[in-house]
This record gives sequence, C-alpha cells and structure tokens, in this order.
Amino acid sequence: MSTLVIVESPTKAKTIRNYLPKDYRVEASMGHVRDLPQSASEIPTTIKGEKWAQLGVNVDADFEPVYVVPKDKKKVVTQLKDALKEATELILATDEDREGESISWHLYQLLKPKVPTKRMVFHEITQEAIKKALKNCRTIDEQLVRAQETRRILDRLVGYTLSPLLWEKIAWGLSAGRVQSVAVRLLVNKERQRRAFHEGTYWDLKAYLEQGKAPFTSQLVTLGGTKVANGSDFDSATGQIAAGRNVVLLQEADAIALKERLAGKTWNVTDIEERPVTRKPAPPFTTSTLQQESNRKLRLSARDTMRTAQSLYEQGYITYMRTDSVHLSEQAIAAARDCVEKLYGKQYLSPQPRQYTTKSKGAQEAHEAIRPAGSTFRTPQETGLSGRELALYDLIWKRTVACQMADSRQTQITVQLQVEDAGFRSSGKRIDFPGYLRAYVEGSDDPEAALEDQEIILPSLKVGDHPNCKELEAVGHETQPPARYTEATLVKTLESEGIGRPSTYASIIGTIIDKGYAQLTNNALIPTFTAFAVTSLLEKHFPDIVDPGFTSKMEQTLDDIAEGEVSWLPYLKEFYLGDKGLETLVKEQKSQIDVTKARTVELENLEAKVRIGKYGPYIEVENGEGVVTASIPKDLTPADLDPEQVEVLLRQKTTGPDELGRHPETGEPIYIKIGTYGPYVQLGDKTEENPKPKQASIPKNLPKENVTLEIAVGLLALPRTLGTHPATAGRIQASIGPYGPYVVHDQGKEGKDYRSLKATDNVLTISLERALEILSEPKKGRSSTNSKSKAALRELGSHPEDDSPVNIYDGPYGPYIKHGKTNVSVPEGQSVEDMTLSKALELLASKASSSKSTRKTSKTTSSRTKSTAKSTKTTAKKNDG
Repeated sequence: MSTLVIVESPTKAKTIRNYLPKDYRVEASMGHVRDLPQSASEIPTTIKGEKWAQLGVNVDADFEPVYVVPKDKKKVVTQLKDALKEATELILATDEDREGESISWHLYQLLKPKVPTKRMVFHEITQEAIKKALKNCRTIDEQLVRAQETRRILDRLVGYTLSPLLWEKIAWGLSAGRVQSVAVRLLVNKERQRRAFHEGTYWDLKAYLEQGKAPFTSQLVTLGGTKVANGSDFDSATGQIAAGRNVVLLQEADAIALKERLAGKTWNVTDIEERPVTRKPAPPFTTSTLQQESNRKLRLSARDTMRTAQSLYEQGYITYMRTDSVHLSEQAIAAARDCVEKLYGKQYLSPQPRQYTTKSKGAQEAHEAIRPAGSTFRTPQETGLSGRELALYDLIWKRTVACQMADSRQTQITVQLQVEDAGFRSSGKRIDFPGYLRAYVEGSDDPEAALEDQEIILPSLKVGDHPNCKELEAVGHETQPPARYTEATLVKTLESEGIGRPSTYASIIGTIIDKGYAQLTNNALIPTFTAFAVTSLLEKHFPDIVDPGFTSKMEQTLDDIAEGEVSWLPYLKEFYLGDKGLETLVKEQKSQIDVTKARTVELENLEAKVRIGKYGPYIEVENGEGVVTASIPKDLTPADLDPEQVEVLLRQKTTGPDELGRHPETGEPIYIKIGTYGPYVQLGDKTEENPKPKQASIPKNLPKENVTLEIAVGLLALPRTLGTHPATAGRIQASIGPYGPYVVHDQGKEGKDYRSLKATDNVLTISLERALEILSEPKKGRSSTNSKSKAALRELGSHPEDDSPVNIYDGPYGPYIKHGKTNVSVPEGQSVEDMTLSKALELLASKASSSKSTRKTSKTTSSRTKSTAKSTKTTAKKNDG
C-alpha cells in the first residue's frame, strides 16, 4: 500500500516523482476531469427536457451546475479510481490557483476517497519546495472553489445566453463572452478612431552640425520666438492644428525658404542644461507582464507564452506561471543577488535587497512572481534548454536578476542653439553607470547593444560656441493614426482596466482570433467587419456587457466572493434573473433586433453598405439597374475601406475585371481580379466549356498596380521546373503556395522538401543554382519541430488501442496531433485548448483511413469515400445532438 499523489499532467508527474518518497505513486488527471456539458450529446438524458438543459446550469434551483465527465476523461477517472484502491492516503497536488483548487475539488467529489485526503500546494517543483509542501498539507479551500465555480457559471450564462442570439441575428458560430466581448470592443473602438483620423502634414528643418570635427544633429523648435508645430499639435479628427495652440505651421515652401535664408548664417550655443536621471529596474514578471514582454521581445503570442511557461514550470525550471504578485521570497532575492555578484561584480548590486509590492486590482493566484526555480538560479546556458523554452527562460532569468541590481545613472543633456530668428535643439544622453541595464533592457534582446543605442553622444560644447553647419535639410512629416493593439498592449489595457484575469488573457485572445473577430497581421490585432457588427449589436442592446467599467466591477465582485465578503447566490440571481438581469434583457430585446440591420456595418463617410453574409462580409450598392454586391477581400480592413476601394470592387462586378492583355501563345485574355483572398490573375473567361479557368495569386509583396502582362504570364506558368538535383536527380520546381513563394525538391519515396524563398528572391526568375543554395541551408526549426525532443503543447491522454500517448505539438504550419507515426493537423478554427482526446481519435482514425485507401484501386477508393462520407454525416448528426 502507498500514498497516491494526483497532479494535472504527465510532465508534472514525472518531475515531482523525483522528489517524493519511493512508496509514493504519482498519477496525472490530464487537466479537468469534470465540467459543464460542452455539447448536446453530453447533456444527461434525465435533464434533456428541461428548458435550462443547454446552459448546464439549473437557474431555477439556486443555479445548481450539472457536471459531467467528458467521454475522453472516463478512462482517466477509471484509472485513478483503480490506483486509489491500492492507496492508504490521497494527496491532491494540483496547481495552487483557483483553477487548481477546483480540479482538486472535482477529483475529491468523483473519487469519493475512503482514505485520509490532503491538499498539497507549492509554487515551484524543487526538492526543497516539495519537502516543505508535504509537511504543510491542508484541506481543500471551499471558499476558493465556490469563487471559481461562480466564475464558471457566470461565464456560461453570458456565453450560452448571448451566443445563440448572435447566431440568429448575425451569423452561425459566433460567440459572446464576459471578457471576450469587451476585448473585441476595445479593438473595434481603436479601428473606429483610425477611420475617423484625418492626416495632417507639417515641415521642419534638421541641421547637421560639427564642433571640432565632432558631428551632431539639431532640430528646429522655434521661429521668431514661437513654437514650430509638430505631430502633437494636430487634431486627429480634422487634420488641422488643434484649437488654442499658438504654433507656427510650416509647409514645404516655408521650410525650403527658411532653409535658404539660414544658409551661411552664424550658429550660436545659447544654453546648455545637464540633468541627472536615475532609472530603476522593473519588478519581476507577473503573468500579464510576461505575456507583454514575451510578445514585444520574442514575438510570441500570449497563448504560446503560457504554453511554454507551463512546460518550464512542470519541468522544474521556473515558479508557477499564473500569478498577479511581484513579491519575491527571501530565498529568491538571495539567489538573484548571488548571480549579480558573480556575473557583474558587487558594484552592480543594489545597496539593499529590493522587495516589490503588488498594485494590480484584485491581485490573487500564486504568492510569488515568476522567477527561476530553486534556491540557486541556473543560468540559461546551464539549463540545456533550446528553442522557445530557452528564450523564455532567458527572459525570466534576466528580469529576475536585474531587479536586484543597482539603479542606472544617466545624464540628459539639452543644448539650445540660435541662428537668426530660428531656435534649434540638440538632445543627448550619457550613461554614467549602466546598473541593471547591463543585464536587462525592456524590449531589447541584447542589453549590451541596447546600451550603445541608448547613448546619444554630443561633442563638448559651451555657451557662446559657434558650431559649423554642414547641411540643412527640409523634412516633411505626416501625422499617424492611433496604433492598433498588439497582444502586448491589449493585455496591458485589460489588466489596467481590471477586466478579466491575466491567467485567462491567452485563451481570450486566442478565441477572438479563432472566432474570426480579429486577424493577427504583423503583430497587430485588426478587428474584422464581423467584430464591428457584433460590437454594434451589443452596444445598442446590451451595453453593460461591453462596458469596461461594468466588467471591471463584476471582476471585483468575484474577488469579493473569493474573500467571503459577498454571497455568490444573490449576486447570480440579480445578474441573471433580476428585473434588469441578462435573461430578462434578452427576452425583451430579441424581438427588437432587426436581422438586416444587425448584419449591416455602418461606416462613416461611406455610402456603400457593408453586410455580413454567409460567406463573409460584402459591400452592397444600388445603381440605376438594381443592387450590386461584391465580396470584401480578407486583407481589406474596416479602417482602410474607402470610396475608392469600393469603386474598384464594384467595377469588377459591373464592367468586368481589368484586362492586362492577351496571352502571347494562346491569345486568351488575361484579367487581374480581386477575390476573397486578395488579388489574382486569370487566364481566359469562365464558360461552360471552361468552367475553371487557370488562376494564380499575386504575391503579397507585389502591388496589384505593378503587375504587367509579362509578370501575369509568368505567374500563370507556375510551377516552374528549374532542373534536377545533382545528388538525387529529383525535380526542382518554384511556385507560390498559401505561405508565399517557395522551391521544392521532389525526393521520390522520401517525400518533398519545401523551402520558402527569401524576400530578395523572385519566384519568376530564380535560377537552379540559387534554388540549390536555398535547399542546402539547414531547415529552420527542424530540430525544434522534432516531437521526440520537444515538449508537447498539450498531452491529451493515451490511445485506447495501444496506450501510447496522443499529444499536440507546434509545427511549422500550426499545431498538429501526433500518435505514433501518424500526424494530423488541428482543424482551422479549432483551438488547442478545446481539443479533446475523443475528437483527436476521430481525426487520427480519419487520417489513417484515408492513408490506407490511397494504396488501393480507384474503385475501392471511391467506395470507401462514399462510406466515409456517410459515416461522417452520421457522426456530425450525433455531435449536433
């Protein structure tokens, strides 16, 4: 007989097993073992007739939740029950936050242990931490469980009450959420600001000066004693100087005339100011700040950051990654200070140990910041990590060590110069002592290089000097629209407004993208037309749901419930069933929502109507002959849709596409067209004899206006055969695919080797020699994408046929499921978090079936396809309930 310890994942189980006595058995629950029903097929037959059955919450009986064990977790529960039969003690060692407490409670309710049961918590997986946690076990915190359950019920009520309304009024498959809908509104409001923005232009002068052969630059700031206008003086709504600003606005002609007037004149240094500045290091990471900095520095999404951090925690490299606290234990402070002294010297230590206090609204979760695990910190080089895990550990290590380093001492230098009636300013910065900047500079990968970039050296100057002007340059500027949110800035805004919890931001942003509310382009979150339609409907009919203040207040109430200061049941009753409750509002508003208006996006300064259709957004315009519609390309954003763009899209429908010319060999016309996925060229007309004319996408880096007949002919001729590989005699081709231009080497039985072309390569002119050079380079990410050596994004469980693991990994084309030698991509629109073992088994079975069928005759293949189609229809019906 032994002690049974239950954790969430096999990785965590493997790590913790090293620090427990030999008679302790560690098993994994594979995450949550019980939840509210996720689909109609999971609703128990005993309640299927109830009006609240779809909610999974009995709103008529004190909001009693209906919990079910998902199909893919039944085997796990059976295995845990069998393991418990052989145990004399049960220890629930799930994560220390609300989610972890909830998992432990559900395990206790399901397993119904007859042996003594304890709750063990720890924020790092080290020998010392586990030993201490074993001595300080406690009971399950019922108050924390109730707070988490209230959140879960509240999220279900909002999502499952509003989402069906969106399906009916706008489009199938949309969703609303307590935090999600507020986040989408933030994106939409930013895009509205960009639409309302009017560009302003202004000019100034830049001087290239020299003092004793030392060059420096200076900027025009005043003219005749009046400030020269810059971007901050403009009203973004008009593109003009804001009311009440006393400034001189220079146009191009003014700037050139001033430049000529000042040529050859004497420059005088009129004032020099040196101001000492002290900069302190940032606190160690919380969940939110880690997501922000990881996005800025590593270009990792919030979702990828949390997956990687989870893996680091479960392997024992860092402390628990879901925390709002910036506190460091005395042990951690000592470890960080030891690193500073050994690596940088005593002079780089802060005089006294630094301790930080948490300022976040409703701070909770773990009680320490994210830091390297242990009483001594392994340097990144000592970990043996690679890829994303190494990059993220390096970030956490540097931030933690830097917080115990000395302040950076700098001197800001401002030099005022006068030439005639024009005032110029030169700004410099001298780093007197780098302090913590030797280890960590926010937003920079290389602290040493960043230090050099931060210093702006001015020559030795004194009042009365006459520097020599080598050149005067007239410079034009345009004001810029408000910057779109990145994942980093959205996370920062959500946290500062008290909306949601940092531990949920990764999944929320993932859902926003997966549901088609935003596109991630060049690290910017761009809202779609669907996001505009949904936000407008919610703003008009359910304003509280998308009000940041209301959502923040709701979050505070949930924290008060966790602290025992507010009773959960009266709050839920008021929120859902009250006179102004959500259920009441939906019943009142449903009949008032006109479907046509709900599917219409109102955009300022645009006569054309934008509507949300079954196949995406489209524009609709009435001309003298009736209504004309045209699909809106996916890469055309709401802020960029203007009358000129509308005219181009409609002209293609009314007068036909632009003809570039005739194909030199066939004589067929070649058109340039715009489709859902952007511009493309087409050979010939679509007719009954030619229902699918040849088409070719135009590369994203090639403007549509620059496409010539010669280029179009080349694109339509793709793929180009360049020759054969000297080592294999395999064919080498160049073409364009979904991920851009590429070259491919056909290696016969070993498959095809694809490589993306560089930005400087042209798919229409690339030579065989250049293709061979690209193919000879090591494939990017080959070692990191090897699933044998890298950690899984998620471990779904064991395959029922052979008990081998079914895991999800991150591949070059997105996440994929792996079982043995079978790989299958996670379907588009399906998030990694929502994937279950049962769904994965279906996908793997389908892949295995299709692989077998390709080896048989076409007749057999045809019959199997029909059979599979029939089977698929049956499965779909079952899943829909």
